[in-house]
Amino acid sequence: MSCVEEGAFSIQAPFFDYDRGHLSAFLYNQSGFFMLDIVYIIIGIIGLVWGGNWLVTGSARLAESFGIPRLIVGLTIVAFGTSSPELLVNLSAVLNGSTDLALGNVVGSNITNIGVILGVSGIIAPILVRSSLIRREIPIMIGVALLAFVLSLDTQLGQIDGIILVVGFVIFNALMIWITLQDKSSQHAPDVSEFTTQEITSINRLLEAGRLVAGLIILVIGANLTVTGAINIATALGVSQLVIGVTLVAVGTSLPELMASLIAAIRKESDLAIGNVVGSNIINILLILGATSAIKAVDVPASALQFDFLVMIAFSIVLLPLAWTNQKLARWECGAFLVGYIGFVIVTLVR
Repeated sequence: MSCVEEGAFSIQAPFFDYDRGHLSAFLYNQSGFFMLDIVYIIIGIIGLVWGGNWLVTGSARLAESFGIPRLIVGLTIVAFGTSSPELLVNLSAVLNGSTDLALGNVVGSNITNIGVILGVSGIIAPILVRSSLIRREIPIMIGVALLAFVLSLDTQLGQIDGIILVVGFVIFNALMIWITLQDKSSQHAPDVSEFTTQEITSINRLLEAGRLVAGLIILVIGANLTVTGAINIATALGVSQLVIGVTLVAVGTSLPELMASLIAAIRKESDLAIGNVVGSNIINILLILGATSAIKAVDVPASALQFDFLVMIAFSIVLLPLAWTNQKLARWECGAFLVGYIGFVIVTLVR
């Protein structure tokens, strides 16, 4: 028996030596331990969703109580906070030497966002697409995906590459703030009513600060549990951490975006769903992948360059002409994205 040594929050989880030719026997004999790893992931993902919500709510309300405009809160704190699950999982993974898992999480999350989130949301209700999104944000998303691919062609995202991506995030965020401030109709301002309140007393500031800290702690623990379970399952099943990251972990860390988009679709505010997806995909590459590789170089397997990156880019590019047509995504188009995602998962698991 061996164990995984974690970083800041050290979690020891069982690894087991076994003959991969007798996988079924392993599952029968060690089913309890195998199930424990699944429980780790489930609890970890719940912690990521719960902790992320607490972090966003606490920080947004605290910021507003000090007079920071809600517009700025929405474009910075809320936008960053909703991507915190991916960020914490990636930091935990890279600090434990699991760079394949970190890479798979980002690429897989971007594919999941378009294939699953837009797919399911668009089936519920056709998605209206703002002209500004077609002219600006979707092309930026495509450009960012291509940039990450080009930087990865040498089979590594080094620290310089990471810094380039993070600087790109700062520029993108500053651009969005400037555009929103110039737009009197505030079409680009995210809805922050869920996270902020117009009145907050000084007494409540301490409570919101506590919520912020508690959310961050839960996020860290959830990220470590998710990474631990994912590494153990990948080892147990004899599959690469890239595969686990691009499928299981990516879906888990995309749950906040999924829930937000589903709620928007049910409320007939489906245009928010695509804005949420496009913004998340840009942040995932510029901030999440950028910060990860800036801390520690991320090796990029040839299989990721030859398949996963290309699927991510293809999904991004195909979205533009579909959105351009009548400025909406029809149900059948969103259904096609969902079918495409299912095909991606099948090919990923069997290749």
